[in-house]
Amino acid sequence: MRPPGGNREERAHLRRGQWAGGRVPKGNVRGLLLAALLEDPAHGYELMRRLEEQADGRWRPSPGSVYPLLQMLEDEGLVRGSDEAGRKVYELTPEGRAQADDSRLRDLAAGPSAPAHLDLRAEVQRLHSAARQVGMAGDAAQVEQAVTIVRNARQALYRLLADE
Repeated sequence: MRPPGGNREERAHLRRGQWAGGRVPKGNVRGLLLAALLEDPAHGYELMRRLEEQADGRWRPSPGSVYPLLQMLEDEGLVRGSDEAGRKVYELTPEGRAQADDSRLRDLAAGPSAPAHLDLRAEVQRLHSAARQVGMAGDAAQVEQAVTIVRNARQALYRLLADE
Protein backbone atom coordinates (compact mmCIF):
# COMPACT_ATOMS: atom_id res chain seq x y z
CA MET A 1 0.00 0.00 0.00
CA ARG A 2 1.27 3.45 -0.91
CA PRO A 3 1.97 5.75 2.05
CA PRO A 4 -0.23 8.86 2.35
CA GLY A 5 1.22 11.89 0.64
CA GLY A 6 3.07 10.04 -2.13
CA ASN A 7 6.31 8.10 -2.17
CA ARG A 8 9.39 9.01 -0.14
CA GLU A 9 10.89 11.15 -2.93
CA GLU A 10 7.66 13.12 -3.36
CA ARG A 11 7.38 13.70 0.40
CA ALA A 12 11.03 14.73 0.60
CA HIS A 13 10.50 17.22 -2.23
CA LEU A 14 7.59 18.81 -0.40
CA ARG A 15 9.42 19.19 2.93
CA ARG A 16 10.86 22.51 4.03
CA GLY A 17 10.10 24.52 0.90
CA GLN A 18 12.26 22.83 -1.71
CA TRP A 19 12.46 23.93 -5.32
CA ALA A 20 14.60 22.83 -8.25
CA GLY A 21 16.76 20.67 -6.00
CA GLY A 22 17.44 23.35 -3.37
CA ARG A 23 15.94 25.15 -0.42
CA VAL A 24 15.08 28.71 0.37
CA PRO A 25 17.19 29.80 3.32
CA LYS A 26 15.12 30.60 6.44
CA GLY A 27 16.04 34.27 6.31
CA ASN A 28 14.52 34.52 2.86
CA VAL A 29 11.28 32.82 3.91
CA ARG A 30 10.96 35.37 6.71
CA GLY A 31 11.29 38.27 4.27
CA LEU A 32 9.02 36.61 1.75
CA LEU A 33 6.30 36.17 4.37
CA LEU A 34 6.51 39.80 5.40
CA ALA A 35 6.36 40.90 1.77
CA ALA A 36 3.41 38.57 1.05
CA LEU A 37 1.48 40.26 3.86
CA LEU A 38 1.87 43.63 2.11
CA GLU A 39 -1.00 42.56 -0.20
CA ASP A 40 -3.60 41.82 2.48
CA PRO A 41 -3.94 40.02 5.79
CA ALA A 42 -3.98 36.25 5.29
CA HIS A 43 -3.95 32.91 7.08
CA GLY A 44 -0.95 30.59 6.82
CA TYR A 45 -2.19 28.47 3.90
CA GLU A 46 -3.10 31.59 1.93
CA LEU A 47 0.44 32.88 2.48
CA MET A 48 1.88 29.56 1.28
CA ARG A 49 -0.28 29.80 -1.86
CA ARG A 50 0.91 33.37 -2.52
CA LEU A 51 4.55 32.35 -2.21
CA GLU A 52 3.99 29.37 -4.50
CA GLU A 53 2.41 31.65 -7.11
CA GLN A 54 5.32 34.11 -6.89
CA ALA A 55 7.70 31.21 -7.59
CA ASP A 56 5.59 30.06 -10.57
CA GLY A 57 4.80 26.81 -8.77
CA ARG A 58 8.46 25.81 -8.41
CA TRP A 59 8.48 26.23 -4.64
CA ARG A 60 5.94 26.04 -1.86
CA PRO A 61 6.92 26.47 1.78
CA SER A 62 5.72 23.81 4.19
CA PRO A 63 3.38 24.47 7.10
CA GLY A 64 6.26 23.37 9.35
CA SER A 65 8.34 26.31 8.16
CA VAL A 66 5.58 28.94 7.79
CA TYR A 67 3.65 28.62 11.06
CA PRO A 68 6.67 28.75 13.40
CA LEU A 69 7.94 31.79 11.49
CA LEU A 70 4.55 33.48 11.76
CA GLN A 71 4.58 32.83 15.52
CA MET A 72 8.10 34.25 15.75
CA LEU A 73 7.10 37.33 13.72
CA GLU A 74 4.12 37.77 16.02
CA ASP A 75 6.38 37.47 19.10
CA GLU A 76 8.66 40.13 17.59
CA GLY A 77 5.70 42.46 17.06
CA LEU A 78 5.98 42.44 13.25
CA VAL A 79 2.65 40.68 12.61
CA ARG A 80 -0.60 40.45 14.56
CA GLY A 81 -2.78 37.36 14.49
CA SER A 82 -6.53 37.41 15.01
CA ASP A 83 -9.20 34.72 14.84
CA GLU A 84 -11.55 35.06 11.88
CA ALA A 85 -14.07 32.30 11.17
CA GLY A 86 -11.98 29.75 13.03
CA ARG A 87 -8.71 30.62 11.28
CA LYS A 88 -5.84 32.71 12.54
CA VAL A 89 -5.36 35.59 10.11
CA TYR A 90 -2.11 37.55 10.19
CA GLU A 91 -1.58 41.18 9.31
CA LEU A 92 1.45 43.43 9.44
CA THR A 93 1.94 45.79 12.35
CA PRO A 94 3.42 49.22 11.56
CA GLU A 95 6.87 47.82 12.48
CA GLY A 96 6.31 44.81 10.22
CA ARG A 97 5.17 47.04 7.36
CA ALA A 98 8.35 49.11 7.70
CA GLN A 99 10.46 45.97 7.34
CA ALA A 100 8.32 44.61 4.50
CA ASP A 101 8.52 47.92 2.66
CA ASP A 102 12.29 47.49 2.45
CA SER A 103 12.81 47.39 -1.32
CA ARG A 104 15.21 44.47 -1.02
CA LEU A 105 12.47 42.25 0.44
CA ARG A 106 9.84 43.52 -1.99
CA ASP A 107 12.08 42.83 -4.99
CA LEU A 108 12.95 39.35 -3.74
CA ALA A 109 9.33 38.40 -3.15
CA ALA A 110 7.46 40.01 -6.02
CA GLY A 111 9.99 41.14 -8.57
CA PRO A 112 10.26 39.54 -11.97
CA SER A 113 13.78 38.41 -11.06
CA ALA A 114 12.64 35.91 -8.39
CA PRO A 115 11.95 33.12 -10.92
CA ALA A 116 15.20 34.01 -12.72
CA HIS A 117 17.13 33.51 -9.47
CA LEU A 118 15.56 30.07 -9.15
CA ASP A 119 16.50 29.26 -12.75
CA LEU A 120 20.09 30.38 -12.20
CA ARG A 121 20.44 28.24 -9.10
CA ALA A 122 19.03 25.18 -10.90
CA GLU A 123 21.38 25.66 -13.84
CA VAL A 124 24.42 26.03 -11.56
CA GLN A 125 23.46 22.75 -9.90
CA ARG A 126 23.17 21.08 -13.32
CA LEU A 127 26.55 22.48 -14.32
CA HIS A 128 28.07 21.11 -11.14
CA SER A 129 26.63 17.65 -11.88
CA ALA A 130 27.96 17.71 -15.44
CA ALA A 131 31.42 18.81 -14.26
CA ARG A 132 31.51 16.02 -11.68
CA GLN A 133 30.65 13.47 -14.37
CA VAL A 134 33.45 14.73 -16.61
CA GLY A 135 35.81 14.61 -13.63
CA MET A 136 34.87 11.02 -12.85
CA ALA A 137 34.54 9.56 -16.35
CA GLY A 138 36.56 11.86 -18.62
CA ASP A 139 40.13 11.37 -19.73
CA ALA A 140 42.83 13.97 -18.98
CA ALA A 141 42.13 15.97 -22.17
CA GLN A 142 38.40 16.11 -21.46
CA VAL A 143 38.99 17.24 -17.87
CA GLU A 144 41.35 19.95 -19.12
CA GLN A 145 38.70 21.14 -21.62
CA ALA A 146 36.07 21.15 -18.85
CA VAL A 147 38.31 23.32 -16.67
CA THR A 148 38.65 25.81 -19.53
CA ILE A 149 34.88 25.84 -20.14
CA VAL A 150 34.06 26.43 -16.47
CA ARG A 151 36.78 29.09 -16.13
CA ASN A 152 35.42 30.92 -19.20
CA ALA A 153 31.88 30.75 -17.84
CA ARG A 154 32.98 32.16 -14.48
CA GLN A 155 34.89 34.99 -16.17
CA ALA A 156 31.90 35.74 -18.41
CA LEU A 157 29.65 36.05 -15.35
CA TYR A 158 32.01 38.54 -13.72
CA ARG A 159 32.18 40.51 -16.97
CA LEU A 160 28.36 40.60 -16.96
CA LEU A 161 28.40 42.31 -13.56
CA ALA A 162 31.21 44.66 -14.56
CA ASP A 163 29.23 45.87 -17.58
CA GLU A 164 26.34 47.19 -15.45
